[in-house]
Amino acid sequence: MSKLFSPFPLRGLTLRNRVFVSPMCQYSCRDGLPGEWHLVHLGSRAVGGAGLVMAEASAVVPEGRISPADAGLWNDAQAQAWAPVARFIREQGAAPAVQLAHAGRKASTFAPWDGDGPVAGPEGWAPVGASPIAFGAEYLAPRELTTNEVSSLPGRFADAARRALAAGFEVVELHFAHGYLVHSFLSPLSNKRTDAYGGSLENRMRLALEIASAVRVAWPERLPLFARVSATDWAQGGWDLPQTVELAKRLKSAGVDLIDCSSGGQVPNARIPAGPGFQVPFADAVRREAAIATGAVGFITDPRQAEEIVASGKADAVLLARELLRDPYWPLRAAAVLGADVAWPKQYARAKPSSR
Repeated sequence: MSKLFSPFPLRGLTLRNRVFVSPMCQYSCRDGLPGEWHLVHLGSRAVGGAGLVMAEASAVVPEGRISPADAGLWNDAQAQAWAPVARFIREQGAAPAVQLAHAGRKASTFAPWDGDGPVAGPEGWAPVGASPIAFGAEYLAPRELTTNEVSSLPGRFADAARRALAAGFEVVELHFAHGYLVHSFLSPLSNKRTDAYGGSLENRMRLALEIASAVRVAWPERLPLFARVSATDWAQGGWDLPQTVELAKRLKSAGVDLIDCSSGGQVPNARIPAGPGFQVPFADAVRREAAIATGAVGFITDPRQAEEIVASGKADAVLLARELLRDPYWPLRAAAVLGADVAWPKQYARAKPSSR
């Protein structure tokens, strides 16, 4: 029996399988509002058989967007716009999820196909961060957040989580990775603060833990809470795997149920040994050492590769991104390759491969 296509219970939710759609920014919103593109994009992956479909990074405040075209959950209109997307995903048998985020010093940039560097003019805004250190030469140096501003952020994430619930999402993921705001507090490369949010590991973890605790209070006990982390900065003196394990232990105590293990994004031009399954060892280590469920992500493209990751206990689930852009129906195809008999949408049943 395929472990990849076995049910995955988390709190009061049971996911139909362990193939998750990773959050992927579409840069196709206006005023943070998702639209028809998001319904078709995310809905197709639910029809395609994934167990969980996660909507893109959605900013908890307007200045938390990566670009002016990013999604948000800082107001009720955005929650209403997400509602039909979440409903359609759920109707197809997948769990609708959303990632809550703040881009920090990497905010107010162009969509990838529109140019490089910060957005100028009325559409742009001044980025903020843990310390006034720019991400790279083409980025603006962020304004350092005051201690009071930092301490207000958990409430912003909690408010966004309440809106996510109102929209019908069943899983929330906290974005603590890829050089965005919370990651910039975690890493000593970008955090030079001298207040309660800087210096020691305990202080650098403080914001992440306060956010997780605040969201866990706002988010129903019956529903799972995820956190995405960069397990390493791939840079000397930066955030690394031992610190990630300690953070994962503390996040578990705060009520997080699964750690989504990515890496990088903190410094430009990091030397990353990217290749098939290159981040799986992070998910494996966090799962074993922190005793928490993990998701593996990065260059997972082959059904047997995905099966081995989960069946061997290196991770509890796999998150696919570009492979699901290439083939929204990858889960249905993977099930056939692995000999798992999964339900197809009745509208597509005539195309299901015969088991004979």
